[in-house]
Formats: sequence, structure tokens, C-alpha cells
Amino acid sequence: MPDISLWMNSPYDWALLFICALLIGMSKTGIQGITLLAIPLMAINFGAKPSTGLILPMLCFSDIIAVIYYRRTAEWKYIFKLLPSAIAGFFLAIAVDSLIPAGEFRRLMAVCIFAGLAVMFWTEKKGTTGSMSSAWWYAPLFGLMGGFTTMIGNAAGAVMSVYLLSVRLPKYSFVGTSAWFFLVVNYLKIPLQVFVWDNISWTTLYLDALTIPFMVAGAVAGVYFVRKVAERTYRIFIILVTVLSTLMLFV
Repeated sequence: MPDISLWMNSPYDWALLFICALLIGMSKTGIQGITLLAIPLMAINFGAKPSTGLILPMLCFSDIIAVIYYRRTAEWKYIFKLLPSAIAGFFLAIAVDSLIPAGEFRRLMAVCIFAGLAVMFWTEKKGTTGSMSSAWWYAPLFGLMGGFTTMIGNAAGAVMSVYLLSVRLPKYSFVGTSAWFFLVVNYLKIPLQVFVWDNISWTTLYLDALTIPFMVAGAVAGVYFVRKVAERTYRIFIILVTVLSTLMLFV
């Protein structure tokens, strides 16, 4: 059995890990962005970069659950628009990682997300949503932000929520598109996390395996939530969760 003493020293550590797993499962199958409620706490408790290596395999496992359930609802044209710049965002994050303090980065990311929300609300009010979201630079900008934020802190859920809300996808297309996008993105991140940042080990994988029941429970809860909530209510809820989770970045 791997030595987990460097990670788990109290009941609080275990509770935090399992709550994070539950939130990740819920996020992947419907309650997009809610993982940002747990990620800052994980970073504070386990360290910013080590915690990303602990969380990434959990995200990858939950991505599989989400894709299995929502495999037919993705809008691939949006995924293809986002992926090239998202990959570029990986390498931008690696390049500037040592230059930006974690606290300043979280605040910068939060400002960017709020700016995206403000643009979304303004364009909807003016009736120009379609023309803005179809601009050549719109999807690449969000892809770059998504790749950058997911590489730095596994925190791209809010960025993608803003983008998918702005193109007004129905709830099942919203979840399916997000599920496939993050499945591709998170699995592409694994070699970089293992060989560049060296923060995924047999110990972290062992801890991740212990969280599987909680991720499955969260995934079931997310599916149930999407099924029961009306389209308009779902959109409002995602906006509120995005705002709340982005505020957590200022913690």
C-alpha cells in the first residue's frame, strides 16, 4: 500500500477529499462549475500544484461517466472550435507558471470570467448574441482561457460555462458538449502533469481510487438534477453557480 501519510493526516483531509469527489461527479453530469467550490480548499490544504495532480485523475474518471451517459448530445462543432486554442493554453500555462503567483492568477482568472459573463449579459440585452459568439476570435479566446485555466488549476468549468451559455445550447447539449470537451482536454493533460510537473504518482492514484464511490454518487445526482430541472431554470442555476464558484477564486 502506498504511503499516504504526507497527504492524509486528519479526518478533515479525508472529508475534504470525498466532498471534492462528490462535487466533481455532480459537475461532470450537469452542475457545471461546481468543482470551483472545492478546488481552492484542496489547493489550500494540499498545495496548489500537488492538488492539481490529485484532482486530475478524478476528473478523468468522471469524464468517462459523463460521456457514457451524454454521448449522443454533444455539439461537436463547438468542441472543434475550442480545442486548438485550448491546447495552446496548456503550453502558455506551463510557460508562465513560475512567473505568476497563484493568488494573483486566481484573481486574474476570476476577472476574466466575470468579464465574459458581463459580455454575455450585454449582448443578450442588445440582441447581438449570435453575431458576437460567431465572431472568428470568440471561440479561440474561450478555448485559450479554458486550456490555460484547466492546466493551472483544473478550473476551466466556469470558463466553459460562460462560453456554452453564450451560444445558448439546450441543457442536454450543454452537458454533452462540456463532457466531451473535458474528456479530450483532461486526458491530453495527463502526460504534461506526469512528465513536466511530476505531480501524479502511485500514491495520488491510490487516493483517487478510494474516491470512486463518491464520484459515482455525485454523477447520479447530477443526472437526476438535469432531468428534473426546466431549461430556463437550468440556465439560471448554471449562471448562479458560475458566479458563486468564480467568487471562490478570490479566497
